[in-house]
Amino acid sequence: MSYFDIQGYEPQWLNGLSSIAAAHGPRLQALAGRHLRRTWLLWDLADDEWFADGPVLLDFDHEQVEISHQKFDALSITWNAIDPVARTAWTSGDSGHPDDYIFRLAWRHDARAETVALQDQRLQAVELLEYAAGNIADGMVAVSFTFPDGRVTISNGLDENLLEFGEPDPGFRRHHLNSDLA
Repeated sequence: MSYFDIQGYEPQWLNGLSSIAAAHGPRLQALAGRHLRRTWLLWDLADDEWFADGPVLLDFDHEQVEISHQKFDALSITWNAIDPVARTAWTSGDSGHPDDYIFRLAWRHDARAETVALQDQRLQAVELLEYAAGNIADGMVAVSFTFPDGRVTISNGLDENLLEFGEPDPGFRRHHLNSDLA
């Protein structure tokens, strides 16, 4: 199965805080103290914009976490599966039907000023955020990374990734993975 023809990437979709914390909590927690070297985003070359359906890659001193959301509450976290520098650009999609979409894609680490500003900062904490505001998004889990001079949260933007900067939305319940490292 191909996921936008990203070589080596096989998302592992999970739902719910307990399953995500059990599968990835310790490894996410172990990232604390490492420095963020790059945040890679999949870029749509034709539209010159972030392709939010693709995973968000965060490289912490060569330990890369790859985060992607789909549907209302499915989250995939994989580790060190994608090499963003091995392939400069590619096309994904099927031109055999007029309703099919063709995407020209490439990885970029300099696409968003907010993520570039976090580069080389030491990760202070990782939180899993569970949405609980009383609507259809309840139960969605986001991953939030705290740095000395900022924060990035990768959440579900209704069947795609959403990057948020600053304090999380008050609709989230915060679950600290490494509160001992402030």
